[in-house]
Amino acid sequence: MSQELPFDPLPFIDDPHRQTIISSFFSVWREPKSVQKLVPLSDGDKISLEITTPIDWNPAGLTVLFIHGLCGSHKSPNLVRMAKRLEPLHVRTVRYNMRGCGSGKGYAKKIYHSGRTEDVLECLKVLKKEHPDSPIVLVGFSLGGNIVLKLVGELGVLAHPFLQRVIAISPPVELYSSVQMLGEPVNAIYERYFYKLLRNDVHYLHKTFKDLPKVSLPRSLKLYEFDQIYTAPMCGFKNAMDYYNKCSASHVVGDIAIPCKILLAKDDPIISPTSLDPFALPSNVKVFKTQKGGHMGYLGKTKGKGGVYWLDSLLVDWILEL
Repeated sequence: MSQELPFDPLPFIDDPHRQTIISSFFSVWREPKSVQKLVPLSDGDKISLEITTPIDWNPAGLTVLFIHGLCGSHKSPNLVRMAKRLEPLHVRTVRYNMRGCGSGKGYAKKIYHSGRTEDVLECLKVLKKEHPDSPIVLVGFSLGGNIVLKLVGELGVLAHPFLQRVIAISPPVELYSSVQMLGEPVNAIYERYFYKLLRNDVHYLHKTFKDLPKVSLPRSLKLYEFDQIYTAPMCGFKNAMDYYNKCSASHVVGDIAIPCKILLAKDDPIISPTSLDPFALPSNVKVFKTQKGGHMGYLGKTKGKGGVYWLDSLLVDWILEL
């Protein structure tokens, strides 16, 4: 059972595509100052974290770990805005770069994918070891939302030593469903955008690490085709469907044992808002839906509750509930 949240979009920007594109791809916010931390992984790759610590931060104070979405990085607009919003509130923020993304470019020979929960867990272990008294909130956007839900579902009660709560915004918990939606003609702009960036990342990776085989991807591919011919074989899956089935968080959301909030928009063009409806969820997992908002858009009326960046205001409230 989900709960509906009131959200009033900006006039003339209530269309889901306008909400998605304007919020996700345009930003005038400058990054806050941060310190890079490289976390070594067991296979030799490294994860890059960008950590912003307020001057008056207490080692027992709150830490928020943000996970970006597909083709994003620590520079993604929503991560930058949240780090800027939380710094004056004395909250330390950690912006996570998936393998080879952002400031982690060149530090990972393997590609990231939608189910690499072990990478996030390794970073949580490092953060907890450095500041054991700092409670951590884990927040994932889009693809990052699927990863954080999958991680805490896999951990079950073992998540308690690491995390206080988890929040997922527009998570594609049924990956195949989202790939199908991205493949629809109306969403061609997103599919072309994502594939172009993925193709560039792959070519950079194989040029940088000389022991990787040469690869040449065509200029145009559906995301399903990309996952079938590259992601799945490179990451040890039988095929694209095996990859989607094993990495979709929907199978383990029912095992989440810590406080969890999930936000979905009913007009999201690339994420089905009904993906979690068939599942029996525990009382600690709360699903919230809005009528509008697009995919992580949520640009609200200037005089409405939460202001223009309605999602940011909501996240601050959810994070500070601690």
